[in-house]
Amino acid sequence: MEGNEDRTLIVGFGNLYRRDDGVARVIINTLLARWGRALLDDLDDGFEALGHAVDGVVLHQLVPELAETVKDYAMVIFVDAHVGGNEIEPLHEERLDVSYHTPFVYHQTHPSTLLALAQQMYGTAPEAWLLSVQGYDFDFGEGLSPETAALVEPAVARILARVAARREA
Repeated sequence: MEGNEDRTLIVGFGNLYRRDDGVARVIINTLLARWGRALLDDLDDGFEALGHAVDGVVLHQLVPELAETVKDYAMVIFVDAHVGGNEIEPLHEERLDVSYHTPFVYHQTHPSTLLALAQQMYGTAPEAWLLSVQGYDFDFGEGLSPETAALVEPAVARILARVAARREA
């Protein structure tokens, strides 16, 4: 396993059974395929395969226990779906700060809160980014809408560019 300074974790989260909310799993599997690794099935989260320079995991939702995992990485990229709107572009990328956020829905943990927990408990927090992909269909069901499916490759390209930039720095 490489040192912390060289490792990146891609964390996808969302509900696979709410159509476009499952876009993160598709993105993670696209990345895994590019890297020649086994794809995650519907019940696999990817934690058993950690240990590469770039790892990918998928969760239904973020949980505080993930702070123990993110502490071992220099950079974490969180991938999720968003509803959209006039002020949010289809691929929204933002750098995350280390701070506690009160979630809109109590059972959800904000990515910045995971960073703050890692900092508080382990004395370190990685550089972190959120890449949010616009979803168009959040009904019950599986598979992406054509509009969200068209955003998978551009999202993968952004993630690969961010990882490459980190490695060159």
